[in-house]
This record gives sequence, C-alpha cells and structure tokens, in this order.
Amino acid sequence: MKKFFAFAGLSLLAVGAFAQTNLQMFYDFGEYRKHVTTTLEMFKSDMWGDTFFFVDYDYTTKDQRDADLFGATGSYFEISRGINFWQDTQLAPLSLHAEFNGGVGFGSRNWLFGLNYFMHSEDFANTLTLEVMYKTFCGGASSDIPVQFTAVWGMNNLFGVEGLNFSGFADLWGENTSYWYGPGQDDPLAEAGKWIFISEPQLWYNVGSLFGCQNLNIGGEIELGYNFAGVKGFACNPCAGLKWNF
Repeated sequence: MKKFFAFAGLSLLAVGAFAQTNLQMFYDFGEYRKHVTTTLEMFKSDMWGDTFFFVDYDYTTKDQRDADLFGATGSYFEISRGINFWQDTQLAPLSLHAEFNGGVGFGSRNWLFGLNYFMHSEDFANTLTLEVMYKTFCGGASSDIPVQFTAVWGMNNLFGVEGLNFSGFADLWGENTSYWYGPGQDDPLAEAGKWIFISEPQLWYNVGSLFGCQNLNIGGEIELGYNFAGVKGFACNPCAGLKWNF
C-alpha cells in the first residue's frame, strides 16, 4: 500500500520551514486483504526544497491469522527530494524531483527523476501538485514506457467543516505487469499489462479537537487500483483508520 503526504510542495511559497510527522493505522476490508497496515510519514521543507518519506508495514491477513501466523509480512519504503533553490522567483512553483521506492515482498525497486509543479489557493487550504518522472526498474521488472505521472492534492476544512480534510494521490505509470494475486492470476493474457494505476483518496476528521487532543484524527481511505500489486484489472479496497500527528 502506498501513501503520499498531501503537503508535498507546500514549502515552495510558505514562509519559514515546515515539518510534520504522522503515524497512520488502517484496517483493509478488501476481499484479498483483511489486514492491518501502519504508515509512518515525514515531510520537511528547507531553503533548498523539501524531503518526504514514508514506511509501510503490512501485517498478517485474516487467513494467515487463522493459520496461527502473526506479525509483519511485508514492508514498503519511499523517499523523495524536491530541489528548489529559486523560491523567490517566478519559477517558484516548479521543482526538480528525485525519488526512490522499494520494499520487502515487492517485485521491483525504482529510481524516479523528473519535475513537479505546485498550485494552491490563496490561503493554502487547497493544494495540488502535478509530477512527471522518468522511472527506472530494478529487480526483474521492466517497462516499455518508463514514465510516471502523479497528482497529489489536499483540501482542508472541506465544505466549511473545521477539521475535515480530504487528501490523496493518483499514480499512473508504464510497467510490463504480471498477475499473481487474486482473480485473473491464471489468465492466459497474464503478461499483457502495460500500465498500472493507483489512487488513494483519504478523508480525515480531527476528532481530537472536540476534547482537547489536536493530534488525533479518524477517517480512512479507498485504494483504487488497476493492475496494481499483482491483481489483474480494477480493484477497490476500502480502509478505516486512525492518524496521529506528532
């Protein structure tokens, strides 16, 4: 499962350094999931750009627990650096972007290099970052179209409700896919996939603000994927979660 911190790019026009770390815990209700995932995220800006990383841990599924297996079964890591030392110019919204991702139980490790463009409302309540990147493939994966497009958004105080926030990302990239998980894994066209798509819109409410604990949020996400994580075709996996902002 992949997450993306919706404040990415905020440092380009904000005054002073901005940093935040949060821990999320989800239960995935997907048909072939039924497991818990924890995600640790960090974002920090500086005078030269910004740094973002997250670490996912997936824990045993319901079937594995029924077989008396417990604990973490896989991990995914992503770290990216936005380079922008022209923040006082008209090109401030445009940044260079470098990224690495990989993990345990994943078929490839990837370096990505490209550009991102940051847009925002006047009060920064609504933000949108668009990225285009060249994507390399290691660990046996390959691509005839080694490019990735990414959109990251954040909307604070949605519909005028204080503490209700909508955020997420969408990735589309070229990869020669195979299917090993869920329906379609024995399909004779199992090697025919060329594109992968994933989006994870998240909705959070700062429930802790009701009783003096601003750190606590309740909400969840829906993972929408096409040929993602070894599953052929379209898949939708709803998740309920808690988030703690440090």
